[in-house]
Amino acid sequence: MNVGIISLGCAKNRVDTEEVLSWFARNSFQIVSDKKDADILVINTCGFIESAKKEAIATIFDALSYKKKDPHKIVVVIGCLIERYYAELVHNEDLKDVDLMVPIKKYGEFGELLRATLIKRGYRPDSFSGEIEKDKRLYSTPSYQSYLQISDGCNNFCTFCAIPLIRGRFHSFPFEMVKKEIKEIAERGTKEITIISQDTSIYGTDLQGQNITICDVLKECLKYDSFKFIRLLYLYPDEITDEFIQLYKDNPRLTPYFDVPIQHSEDHLLKAMHRHGDKKLIENLIDKLRTVPNAVLRTTLIVGFPGETKRDIDRLIKFLNEHPFDHLGVFTYSPEEGTLGALMKHQVRESTKKERYQRVMRAQQKISYRLNKRHLGETMDVMVTGYDEKNLCYSASSYLYAPDDIDGQIYLFSSERALENGEVVKAKIVNTSSYDMDAQVINPDGE
Repeated sequence: MNVGIISLGCAKNRVDTEEVLSWFARNSFQIVSDKKDADILVINTCGFIESAKKEAIATIFDALSYKKKDPHKIVVVIGCLIERYYAELVHNEDLKDVDLMVPIKKYGEFGELLRATLIKRGYRPDSFSGEIEKDKRLYSTPSYQSYLQISDGCNNFCTFCAIPLIRGRFHSFPFEMVKKEIKEIAERGTKEITIISQDTSIYGTDLQGQNITICDVLKECLKYDSFKFIRLLYLYPDEITDEFIQLYKDNPRLTPYFDVPIQHSEDHLLKAMHRHGDKKLIENLIDKLRTVPNAVLRTTLIVGFPGETKRDIDRLIKFLNEHPFDHLGVFTYSPEEGTLGALMKHQVRESTKKERYQRVMRAQQKISYRLNKRHLGETMDVMVTGYDEKNLCYSASSYLYAPDDIDGQIYLFSSERALENGEVVKAKIVNTSSYDMDAQVINPDGE
């Protein structure tokens, strides 16, 4: 049977999807990219915030529209939305044509559940072998780019966040498994490895008696010269150690891109969010990270959290101007079921949230433009990731941006020759805007 998978949400969800793909491939299913060709349509959902939930439901209904045209199709829905709302969704009349819903905690039974579903639909499948496993993946990224997930879950229980309700408590994956996967990723020809987790900063702290930290993961990656970019995402401010910062100073091969979600600058809101640390800690951390050569800082903020005032936004913008981030993402607060934030008094009106969002983004646009201008004339290694037919140039990855285009992108021009995807070349930044940059390939003779 042909299987098509749609993966929604973050890169961590994408890794889950690759594990599911591996299970299907090991059980002799054919993986297809066109929904029309799929006998089984699998949707891996996100359930993090309201907009993600709406996208997931819309995608499910889209899959059901294909089934309506071809009743033989089987629709399977998995992932965070199902984990969080299984009881409600499995009895939802509008979703009665979904053949199978599998929450994350039932992934170990995926084969049995799918086989029972196929039998119910009139098929006679053989027994399936194996489970969905963390160390078995069918990569969905190009060979030159790979994600490495090193843990799951979270212990922080921020009052705005449902992740611990969905993914459970923080748990590191065994270091031997992580080492094995790093080797496998290097052998597939990867040049850009991106290390991800809900909380990468505390990797290893729960591995009893092993004295393993995130620094050991980075050192393991450094053993492979094939990695041209070694990037780490999602660092909690209060968990970044001096040893970690020094490792970056001592190893220029580590990509100095620091994604540190601070959520806000004001102490009373940080306390209400159950964030560890305060404004002073964040200010000191930014100063420390800026001592790393070529440091690029990114953060995320929440506006409209219960109790936030116009004065808090004024102070947040002042903070951003005094302690600028190269890249910044802003969310309007979403009161999520099961979180303490949803029960708090002084909820902010949606119209006010949107106005504050616009204010912060306008301020950040000026900051990003000013910081990006510093790179004019800079020469750096970039990796070709595609060709842009519209702009008649290439897209490229560099140390300046995350690999998922959330920050902006580099438009790469080559006047002398065609470039290949995955090729690493020297380029000079020739133009900058608030988010994107233009770069020109530098030929070996320097022209």
